[in-house]
Amino acid sequence: MVEPEPILVADDDRTIRRNLVRLLQAEGYRTLEAASGTEALALIRAEAPAAVLLDLKMPGPDGLEVLRQLGPTLADLPVIVITAFGGSAAAIEAMRRGAYDYLTKPFDLDEVLLTLKRALRQRALVAEVRALRDREEEAEEAPEAPDEDPVLVGRGAAMRAVFKAIGRAAATDEPVLIVGESGTGKELVAAALHKHSRRGAGPFVGVNCGALPEALIESELFGHERGAFTGADRQRPGRFERAAGGTVFLDEVGELPPAAQAKLLRVLQRREFERVGGTETLKTDARVISATHRDLPKEVAAGRFREDLYYRLNVVRIAIPPLRDRPEDIPPLAEQVLRRLERKYGWSDLSLTPEALAKVEAMTWPGNVRQLENALARAAIAARGRAILPDHLDVDEPAAALSLPAETDEDGALVPLRALLAEVERRAIQRALRACGGNRTRSAERLGISRRQLFDKIREYGLET
Repeated sequence: MVEPEPILVADDDRTIRRNLVRLLQAEGYRTLEAASGTEALALIRAEAPAAVLLDLKMPGPDGLEVLRQLGPTLADLPVIVITAFGGSAAAIEAMRRGAYDYLTKPFDLDEVLLTLKRALRQRALVAEVRALRDREEEAEEAPEAPDEDPVLVGRGAAMRAVFKAIGRAAATDEPVLIVGESGTGKELVAAALHKHSRRGAGPFVGVNCGALPEALIESELFGHERGAFTGADRQRPGRFERAAGGTVFLDEVGELPPAAQAKLLRVLQRREFERVGGTETLKTDARVISATHRDLPKEVAAGRFREDLYYRLNVVRIAIPPLRDRPEDIPPLAEQVLRRLERKYGWSDLSLTPEALAKVEAMTWPGNVRQLENALARAAIAARGRAILPDHLDVDEPAAALSLPAETDEDGALVPLRALLAEVERRAIQRALRACGGNRTRSAERLGISRRQLFDKIREYGLET
């Protein structure tokens, strides 16, 4: 029988060290002890422990120096640092240097065990992922990466329809209007359109119409002459000039003010414009692709958007479905995001555990792909580039998830205020527990109450799991 790998406890305080050793041994762990940084490094190199509990303040090399010397070893060795001040610069520096997590003195024994179990589980998952990848590489040569945008992925019918629409539109020079909620990837669709068109070798020039002050929009789109306004100390070409032979992408075109709408209509009708402050008529052959999250027909009906401009922009229309309507695309999208993060930060073991993936798939993602990308990036950082666990995913659910309960019962009678407040409190606790993967210590911190208060509330509301 193979002896289990030990847990190293490195702390110069003999009382703390012995208490931690007794706690771990009572849970069935084999342990090693070190009273200094020198002893800790020697034991790590000689005994290859499964994890380390490391005090930051020790004689000889301190905890930070131990982390520095371990360097790349930390990818396979979870180190949980022990510090007297959780918000101290030393604790922050320890995390930056690769520590898995930190515990603040005086620490809760349940939290020690929970943190250690999470660290060991993540280490085992990393080893599994690495072994699986090694087997796959041995079985066959890696195929060439597809020549496509890394986030424009989808295996469901909704995204297949989008891909077909891109292919059809790319074969023409007609204006395209891309519609969809914020965060669905409208700019990526525009870039794919440009890339696969006959203009693919030309420039792709984008402008967010909603991010520019109204006074600067015309100058950005059409350029300006020297002296056209205060600060115009030289002639400057606009986006349409810079996109000659290529594509102009007008993101959030529904935000254009009336004057800019009129000039854009002229560009689409006659392919000509003047710079701000100029008299020379310039020609453009740039293709126009626009995008909006607004309902432009409603904007037209309200008089905020020109009807004739709408029809000129809407020659070809591509609608991107929200992520909640294509849950089958969440796993491949998540995989694309994780691989991109690996390339960006030099990680090699980043993955989603089955439980974390289930949590990701269960979310409605009101912020669509952008929210998914940001949530996974935060989780990857929390997981130190290793296996992402459910409580690494700090995802804000829609506001409706914590909506107020009904103020009347089924008979129409008013519900007492105390009962209303209790229901709001119960829902808040449920939401925190779900967001933290059942971790009660983290849930209590999230709610701003003590662990004892949380335990009492869980029992009071029958939330025992």
